[in-house]
Amino acid sequence: MNQDYPYILQDHAQWPIRKLYAKREEFVAEVIEFTVQRIKETRRDELGEEIALTIYKERLRTREEPWKVDPPNEIAFWNKLRSKLKKILGKGGTQDEEAINDEILRTIVSRYANEIAGGFSIKTHRFARRFLTSGFGRLLNTAANRNFKRIYSRRRHMLRERFKRHGETDMLRKLSTQGTLVVVPTHFSNLDSIMLGWAMDSLGIGQMSYGAGLNLFNNRILSWFMNRLGAYKVDRRKKNGIYLETLKAFSNLSIQHGTHTLFFPGGTRQRSGSLEKKLKLGLLGTVTEAQRTHFMNNKDEKIFIVPLVIGYNFVLEARNLISDYLKRTGKELYLSNSQPLSFWKTMRFMWRLFSVSSEIQLSFGRPLDVMGNFVDENGNSLDQKGNIIDLKGYFMTNGAVTADLQRDQEYTRRLADILVDRYHKENIVLTSHVVAFTAFNMLKARNAQLDLYGLLRLPPEDRHIAAQQFQDAVAAVKAKLEEMAAKNTLKLSSNITDDVKPIINNGLQNLGVFHPKGPLTIDKEKNLFVPDIELLFYYHNRLTGYDLEKTINWTNLIDQDMQESILADLHYGT
Repeated sequence: MNQDYPYILQDHAQWPIRKLYAKREEFVAEVIEFTVQRIKETRRDELGEEIALTIYKERLRTREEPWKVDPPNEIAFWNKLRSKLKKILGKGGTQDEEAINDEILRTIVSRYANEIAGGFSIKTHRFARRFLTSGFGRLLNTAANRNFKRIYSRRRHMLRERFKRHGETDMLRKLSTQGTLVVVPTHFSNLDSIMLGWAMDSLGIGQMSYGAGLNLFNNRILSWFMNRLGAYKVDRRKKNGIYLETLKAFSNLSIQHGTHTLFFPGGTRQRSGSLEKKLKLGLLGTVTEAQRTHFMNNKDEKIFIVPLVIGYNFVLEARNLISDYLKRTGKELYLSNSQPLSFWKTMRFMWRLFSVSSEIQLSFGRPLDVMGNFVDENGNSLDQKGNIIDLKGYFMTNGAVTADLQRDQEYTRRLADILVDRYHKENIVLTSHVVAFTAFNMLKARNAQLDLYGLLRLPPEDRHIAAQQFQDAVAAVKAKLEEMAAKNTLKLSSNITDDVKPIINNGLQNLGVFHPKGPLTIDKEKNLFVPDIELLFYYHNRLTGYDLEKTINWTNLIDQDMQESILADLHYGT
């Protein structure tokens, strides 16, 4: 990674997240009160039904999908609330019913708020920083000495060498002193949180508050650390309105308190392997509301949105993610081939990640305001011509800042659309993406009569690609990518060079370094072979969303010579 920055605030006690959790009980109480009032304002007429539905869903969850991290009294808690609710059913809206509903609502919100809220310990943060730097650094050194001993016999590999940071990081540091940063990354792996935590810390901004799936807290060791490193918990099993309002209140208020925040607006890992095409509006909407609340309270402090695109050459959970995606979209057309991820598979992934010259690209997009306008280094919002505009004006009616939740929702949709566009433009294309995209489209063009699920069932003898035709196709793809990069439609890795062969070699090396049954390999005849079409499809998907496949005449690249070469390749396998 580029050189680490010193901390902007050397006194850790002054970090926004430290101040927030120094008064954790007060903050949780604030979240509870905010949530209760919001629900009573927006759902007063349906409050009883909302409570009954929540209790029903939660009792169902405790039976059908229990986790280790769940409280031991989970079943008893919801059964008790159900019994209390039964006492008021059929009383026809009496005063007792309203009071009991309010009591039950507050009890549920309190449970949720205390579960969601995390904590922060300066000592744990210092230990984790040393552990990650030292532990990953030792892994790098050991892996390098074992695999490249003759070349790098005395060279020490540092963790930053595997992370390549792009974007206006100096600008981010300056903006962090003028307002609140909300970093919104793409999401591909459960390892993203660890990688991003280390990477963001290297910017010197200090620990950020970040959302983490509650399932990650099933591991006691991981849970102990995350509970002390600013993570707040997100339980995707809970889809009831009361929980979602509590989660949004937590995010909204923590941002209002000036806590730099990181969350994945896509909501979950991208199972198809593509960049996010549609974002969840829940947590993203809290950013819009927090900014409007600042203005209503006569505070000019701004909130800055930072899109961040993570680029991996290979992904730990790729096999299970694409299997889950195909199962969900194809249903009966697809037979699942997923495998559980063990601790040792994770360790093997980390070893392979650090033992080859594979890089993790972190592309920080230009910061935006909550309306999706670019901002300058002083935090001023800019129009498309670069002129300074007044952000507060978006929230004003008849000369005054007003609360309008419907208007805020429209602004959030606008921001989500702009972020999706920025993800694609800030995306750094890697060699593995290029070779996977090319190979999959060549197979697709050759078997145009098949749908996706038919293509995924191609027999091994039909998965060969002649080397020369593949080189020609990669050259055609590279030429189009260079045109797109010149128009700032995307970005290219430094490994995408003028010569096609190094691109292919680097891409194949990275794709085959982790998966036992690689997406793309070289066969005995020095041609290309696809052992696993599903994995190839997954890595190919990183370049979907640009309509790149429509700009290339794949049919011309699959000529008679290629067909004859494929037939010749089959002789060694018969």
